[in-house]
Amino acid sequence: MAMNPFKPTAGKMPPILIGRQPIIDDFSEALDNGVGAPGRIMLVTGQRGFGKTVMLTEFRRIAKSHGWETIGETASEGLVTRLLQALSPTTGMRLNQADISPSIGIAGVATASIGQAHFSVAANPLTLRNALNKRLASRKIAKGKGILITIDETQAATHEDLVAIATAIQHVIADGDENNTPEADRKGVAIVFAGLPYMVNELLDNKVTTFLRRALRRELDDVPTPDVKNAFMETVVESGKAIDERVALTAAVKSGGYPYMVQLIGYYMWQSAQRRGSTTITIADVDTGMADALLAFDDAVCAPALDGTTSAERLFLDAMAQDSPAPTQVSDIAARTRRSRSWVSKYRSILIKDRLIRASGHGRLTFAVPHLGEYLKSIRQDSSF
Repeated sequence: MAMNPFKPTAGKMPPILIGRQPIIDDFSEALDNGVGAPGRIMLVTGQRGFGKTVMLTEFRRIAKSHGWETIGETASEGLVTRLLQALSPTTGMRLNQADISPSIGIAGVATASIGQAHFSVAANPLTLRNALNKRLASRKIAKGKGILITIDETQAATHEDLVAIATAIQHVIADGDENNTPEADRKGVAIVFAGLPYMVNELLDNKVTTFLRRALRRELDDVPTPDVKNAFMETVVESGKAIDERVALTAAVKSGGYPYMVQLIGYYMWQSAQRRGSTTITIADVDTGMADALLAFDDAVCAPALDGTTSAERLFLDAMAQDSPAPTQVSDIAARTRRSRSWVSKYRSILIKDRLIRASGHGRLTFAVPHLGEYLKSIRQDSSF
């Protein structure tokens, strides 16, 4: 039985990482270029459904192929403690407590905590810094290799955990600079943070994580329509079905270049043809796939995208939604909301910063998240009944 090649499940590796090769190259080249290469400390941002988790999975795959050890974590309470346990899995130590030392001075990073986790059999507390150094010193990591840490959903991390991680990584890099090991033999550490766009602004505005300003910043954006079309054609053909260029282009345009929508449309149009017992995907299959994809997209992307928005931000977005999918004139928002120009300017800046909307020509705005405007209109219609 033929298997659907499209993988819209969150974090599942798709058949083709379309439009992401430059970022992949940045990371892979950083591993080859040694300690200090910019891509060894990276911030990857993008809205939900843009493939951040997939990128982290790919980075870990690349690191393993280079002979590196990898640790993949998702930000939540106890992040530093879990990293410590991952770095020291065979010590037999039992965790008694995790606490934060509030007044450790770090040059260039201001006064910060370093996240100490106390173990019952340790004479001295095990810190993330010395756990990393101890692991790097082990024979299990070959010369010139190292440890990659990836942290997903970074916007959910606590301030204390981010400080602990940031200061530990900075110290480990500095510790390596102090020995006389040849550059080619030095073991290193790489870390990639991934999260929503506003995460970058909060991280870089935080004085205790100023070293992250030197991180390589990469934002995942829409994939160009021609690349999506080609990916549809290649993936469908490799799965044993057929799709002509016109049909693939229609599906690509409907996806808006949004990676998660690409996977959803691909999955459901392929499944529509499969249910008909056909080896050829048609325009009718694309239409069926789009209808099913929108239902899944609303639940997985549009609804969460609005989480955390204020009533004022929702008022602004609702005013824009009246024109969706067409752009909105900024002057119309002031009239519809009955707010001042300064109010409109304020929330325009906030929503652009959070990547919910974007400029679309002089004096016009459009939604940065596909289908978000239509989703807002459907909510208003449902609530009016």
